[in-house]
Amino acid sequence: MYGPWLAHTPADVVELQRGYPGRWWVAGGWAIEAFTGIPRPHGDIDLSIPRSDVALFWHHLFGRMHVWEADAGTLRPLVGAETAVAQSCGNLWLRRSGADPWEYDVLLAETDEERWIYKRDPRIALPIEDIVWRKDGVGYLRPEIQLLHKARGLRSQDQHDFDACLPLLSTPARTWLHAALDVAHPGHPWAVRLATQL
Repeated sequence: MYGPWLAHTPADVVELQRGYPGRWWVAGGWAIEAFTGIPRPHGDIDLSIPRSDVALFWHHLFGRMHVWEADAGTLRPLVGAETAVAQSCGNLWLRRSGADPWEYDVLLAETDEERWIYKRDPRIALPIEDIVWRKDGVGYLRPEIQLLHKARGLRSQDQHDFDACLPLLSTPARTWLHAALDVAHPGHPWAVRLATQL
């Protein structure tokens, strides 16, 4: 409906972000694949930044990518670094021009000076330094956090990702995910499975 997407990999994100002074990490399915080592289909690649860094990110991309606010089925170009992004908006979409395919889906993470905050329940938070792990020089969202984001949808691909991650999660990661699910999504079937392995 909104036009085609180009396929990208984490290596492409590294190139896009070269020289960027702010925090960023790869999220979504690519973060799961990096953790499990199991290839999976990808509709796009999810780059994530703190919401508070949108202006910094816009400046970094100026002259290379057009930045669009993607909010509840509405697309709006950010024509300047200071263009306000609606609080309800969780994604920015990037493309080289209005005639080109979309290239990157940028997830806006809720953070404060020191913490990442789960967007669906602010009672769940972690030190921002603890949400990313690294592989081959690329920062990825930790798998237990990515699974928490996926828990609400519970699509078949989300279940597949949970099943692939579960045997590889450390005990602290399982414990954290179990507790987070109990707070944000009480009665979630993943919490039942996690409880049997704690």
